[in-house]
Amino acid sequence: MIEDIARQNIFDIKPYIPGKPIEEVERELGITNIIKMASNENPFGPSPKALEAMKEALPKVSLYPDGNCFYLREALAGKIGVEMDNIIVGNGSDEILKLIAETFLNPEDEVIIARPSFSEYEFVGKIMAANCVFVPLKDFTHDLEAMGEAVTEKTKIIFVCNPNNPTGTIVTKKEMEQFLKKLPPQILVVFDEAYYEYVDHEDYPETLEYVGEEQNVITLRTFSKIYGIAGQRIGYGVAKPRVISALNRVREPFNVNMLAQVGALAALKDEDHVKRSLEGNREGKEYLYRWFDEKGLFYVPTQSNFIFLQVGVDSQELFQNMLQEGVIVRTGDIFGHPDYIRVTIGTMEENKRFTSTLEKVLKDIK
Repeated sequence: MIEDIARQNIFDIKPYIPGKPIEEVERELGITNIIKMASNENPFGPSPKALEAMKEALPKVSLYPDGNCFYLREALAGKIGVEMDNIIVGNGSDEILKLIAETFLNPEDEVIIARPSFSEYEFVGKIMAANCVFVPLKDFTHDLEAMGEAVTEKTKIIFVCNPNNPTGTIVTKKEMEQFLKKLPPQILVVFDEAYYEYVDHEDYPETLEYVGEEQNVITLRTFSKIYGIAGQRIGYGVAKPRVISALNRVREPFNVNMLAQVGALAALKDEDHVKRSLEGNREGKEYLYRWFDEKGLFYVPTQSNFIFLQVGVDSQELFQNMLQEGVIVRTGDIFGHPDYIRVTIGTMEENKRFTSTLEKVLKDIK
């Protein structure tokens, strides 16, 4: 039997369940005109410049891509103010999370994770047979004090998702600096900043400032959210050169495809598209806040492009009913909050369709 020859720890891993894709709903329900507000993609799409760059690169796909992502790393280094050897590019930041685990974790090492937070942290920890230590959120936010108290001599990695997925909350610069001061320097702190560009809070920490300090840190960012090319799977990490060098030892050659590289490079330079996306997100967020307030629905104020909303009914039942109406959201039960949903802030048309559908479905259920 396969169970007899596979590594036993993999059977403790819960497979990641992504947001339901539009094509799957079309197949299952036989309906069209579906909107997806479940996976925090950019509803305004990719940069036109990124699309054009990828189109121009299509005739070259018979060739292997640049295995070192030289031009993208060069552009990133100039934009964020670091050296090229501070940067690793991955097949999505998810791949870098896996590289981190493969590089630094031994069986029985401990990783500290907030709960609820991004499920990939537990996934990569368990792949390497590490022990995952979960620390509950406090007021829907990372409880850094409690996470620091959870550190033992076995602690190897601490994951901090900031803004946090699924709650959209942040920890402040002061909180972060107090947290780092108390940690043994050998512990690797992973700052997952997938939604970095959406943050407008004045006390948000600039974690790249910590890269050159004694504490081992790595900051992860992605092109899947504000830059709108989630389908191309490309993200990057920033850390000390010796950390990057260690990660590169386990990185697959040619891990980032050619179209992803040229698309990301063009998207990085299209500041107008980023500004339009941020403005659209701000308007959508304000509209949804007003609507939730009018209906008396509790929500967690967000620093991202999604909102964690208490619907007061079973989220799985609500999900299925909204699916029948062609609106895909994310259920809260997978995050330990069965009467919540996570909804991506969409275009204004999508937001209005979501609210009208939610109002209808809540009336039907109640």
